[in-house]
Amino acid sequence: MKILVIKPSSLGDVIHALPFLKAVKDTFPDADIDWVISRDLKDILEGNPLINELILIDKDSWKKVKKIPDTFSEISGLRKFLKSKQYDMAVDLQGLLRSGLMVFSASSASKIGFADAREGGRFFYDKKISVNGSAHAVDKCLEVARAIGAGTDNVSFPLHMDRSAKEKIKKLVGDINEYIVISPSARWASKRWPAEYFASLLSKIPVPCIITGSKGDENISQKIMDSLSDNAVIPPRNILDFCGKTDLKALTALIAGAKAVVSNDSGPMHIAAALDVPVIALFGPTDPGKTGPYGWQKNRKLKALTAGVPCSPCRKKRCKDLICMSNLRVDRVFEALGEYL
Repeated sequence: MKILVIKPSSLGDVIHALPFLKAVKDTFPDADIDWVISRDLKDILEGNPLINELILIDKDSWKKVKKIPDTFSEISGLRKFLKSKQYDMAVDLQGLLRSGLMVFSASSASKIGFADAREGGRFFYDKKISVNGSAHAVDKCLEVARAIGAGTDNVSFPLHMDRSAKEKIKKLVGDINEYIVISPSARWASKRWPAEYFASLLSKIPVPCIITGSKGDENISQKIMDSLSDNAVIPPRNILDFCGKTDLKALTALIAGAKAVVSNDSGPMHIAAALDVPVIALFGPTDPGKTGPYGWQKNRKLKALTAGVPCSPCRKKRCKDLICMSNLRVDRVFEALGEYL
């Protein structure tokens, strides 16, 4: 059996789909599973023994006007490649127009996706799977797995741990034996807890802390470092800024070794939950019931905190009065983190 999985982005969404991958591979161990993934996220899946081949796309460049010729060329090449593979089934776990078009382009006996796929994506499937709209994203993917005959009794996240990434983290961390990972960024500005709140939290934590993020998040980490109190429990030299220093493989290794993670609703939060590392997740405009660390209602290691304001969750990417994040107080986050210190 040859199966195509389409889930190009984002980081958290890709991790949400990993239990689908495990369930399908456990049920059909001889199946070859290919996965369409955005090039900038390939590290999170590269080397995973459950995946036969990663099919890389430059998804983000497709929106750029200057890249239109390259985009058309890439899409044309992708269509030809997918047609040549002769899949038994193509499964769209993204549920958007572009992913629907990928399913349509695949030479496949069965084209499967969500019945409520957006942007008209559902019109490209011959098998539409109805899911509970209020369910967690992981459970929605597992619903698709069940629909194609996979067993889903045991939910697990097959994250691949890279040895070279572990060695890189050992060198970066040095002689620090235990640490807390702080992830202050998020794709939406509205998901970000204020930098000065993170600084206040760091001032209270009595063990070394490591701030993570991409190269583009250095302005956030710098604002945190500039806001640190002179009365911090540990000196600023024990707060390390790793923004721009880790790829996704190294980030996974870093989180795997942490005592706990404090994160906005973002990819690192989902990596921590997948690795069963304690996580304090900070939520504002999004619903932790749908996109929180999976299983947080039952697993005491996983905590999703909200301010409980009436306008949340609103799903707005920008907001002039971000009370859902500003009303989430530092003392409350520190108290939730306390048992891991």
